[in-house]
Amino acid sequence: MGEAGMGDRSSRPHASPRRTPTRTERRIIKVRLIRRWGPARIAHLLDLVPSTVHRVLTRFGLARLTSLDRATGRVIRRYERDRPGELVHVDIKKLGNIPDGGGHKTLGRQAGRKTKSGVGYSYIHTAVDDHSRLAYSEILADEKRETATTFWQRAHAYFASCGITVQRVLTDNGSCYRSHAWRDALAAAGITHKRTRPYRPQTNGKVERFNRTLLDEWAYARPYRSEQERRDAFPDWLHTYNHHRGHTALAGKPPASRVPNLTGQYT
Repeated sequence: MGEAGMGDRSSRPHASPRRTPTRTERRIIKVRLIRRWGPARIAHLLDLVPSTVHRVLTRFGLARLTSLDRATGRVIRRYERDRPGELVHVDIKKLGNIPDGGGHKTLGRQAGRKTKSGVGYSYIHTAVDDHSRLAYSEILADEKRETATTFWQRAHAYFASCGITVQRVLTDNGSCYRSHAWRDALAAAGITHKRTRPYRPQTNGKVERFNRTLLDEWAYARPYRSEQERRDAFPDWLHTYNHHRGHTALAGKPPASRVPNLTGQYT
């Protein structure tokens, strides 16, 4: 071929006799689109091996399940506000208290059941800035409107001390967020209130993701001997999250890296 033969060409073979048959590929894609299953479950249904199913899904560019809305099958549209304070996500996480002496993680499943009754619940109120992921969080006794409102007033003051001017707040449709007290507190500060669509918690995804991290890295990170011991560990964990823990959405940097005046020393 002369000089033309020296150019780069694809190493893909002209024929692939061992490639998965087109009919099988179509069945894999159909199951994925209809049932939204992962490679292992699809492989079990179609009597294939998971690696084959994974290769087919990758070949046709089908999104990972983590990128899909399980209810509709649509790709989740991710967004990020341009500046701190443009949008703050607020949510409440209900968490069972640990009895004195420890729960099942300390005493074992059988003994833990006997000590669990009557210990009650804690409610973790959290506000997360959309742009920086900076979080303000408190462990409170309930999720009533007065509790949620006074929490927000403290959270708002915290963001203000960091030089963040909050413009909008996004919550779910919980009763405390539909109350007059909540509405009036935001209106008095000139903040717009937005609510997620019903049964669409992913709209408030940044604080939902914070809640999951909180459970994995603090609430259930080790076998605490009492609820007070777990609560005592919370401030240090929250400080680490804001100032030191790398965030994948921030190129491995902590939320503090996106808040120039986090210490409040500049005006």
